[in-house]
Amino acid sequence: MGKFSNILLTVDFDRTLTAPDTTIPQRNLDAIRYFMDNGGAFTINTGRSLPMMEKIMERISVNAPLLLYNGSAAYDWQKKEFTFQHPIDLDWFQTVRRCMELVPELTVEIQGVDAHYALVRSRMWETFTESNSCRWSYATRQTPMEPFLKFSAYGPVSQNNVSHLFEATEQQLAQMDQAVELLQREFAEKAVVIRAGNRIIDIHCKGVSKGRSARELQQQLGRKILVCVGDGQNDVSMLDEADYAYCPGDAVVRERYENVCDCASGAVADVIYKKIPEILE
Repeated sequence: MGKFSNILLTVDFDRTLTAPDTTIPQRNLDAIRYFMDNGGAFTINTGRSLPMMEKIMERISVNAPLLLYNGSAAYDWQKKEFTFQHPIDLDWFQTVRRCMELVPELTVEIQGVDAHYALVRSRMWETFTESNSCRWSYATRQTPMEPFLKFSAYGPVSQNNVSHLFEATEQQLAQMDQAVELLQREFAEKAVVIRAGNRIIDIHCKGVSKGRSARELQQQLGRKILVCVGDGQNDVSMLDEADYAYCPGDAVVRERYENVCDCASGAVADVIYKKIPEILE
């Protein structure tokens, strides 16, 4: 038993654990190791898929199941198995085709458990996916897609990194606002449509959220205190659900929660070194 043994710490990945350029500050990595060595349970709570996280996990240590697809699944990295899943209760092919009809100007992909899939051939999409070390393939009506956990609409893609999708002109923001409204009207009965970034829209099972998955995992692990760190709109449910919630100083939602330093300076480390000791006191 260590001094952090009562705590589950879950943190968002992009622009929370990482700097805006997608690098992970060494200060965060050192702090995470210190936290786990002293009994804390740590994991990442992200909208990213398992295929997108596999390469990243070569650089990060966790000792609790990863929370993926905006809370739609938990994956035990050590055992290489899912501990829970919340699939979308819709026909995946019809749903994705309808999404493409509603927002034809955006790239639509299914984020599966083994790869990312698209229905329309695009060399730009292939290059973008490969650059993020993510396996990709093209799907047909006959492609097995169970569980159907999440799909996304984003773009236009002009660079081979995720970070540029968090930037947008006023015209692009208006375009994405309209796309969110269209998709919410279409899928509201069975799915949640959220703005994961300025030019990223995620769709997953209704009733599922980062907050629900974090609390579900806390109960499974038997930890008394849930601490969460996040920066964006898709982190709000996690931050609201947390017993203690923190944001990087440059977070989109920084005005709603207690701030630490900017993400590039090691926001997660600030929480571990400064805020959690205050909680325990």
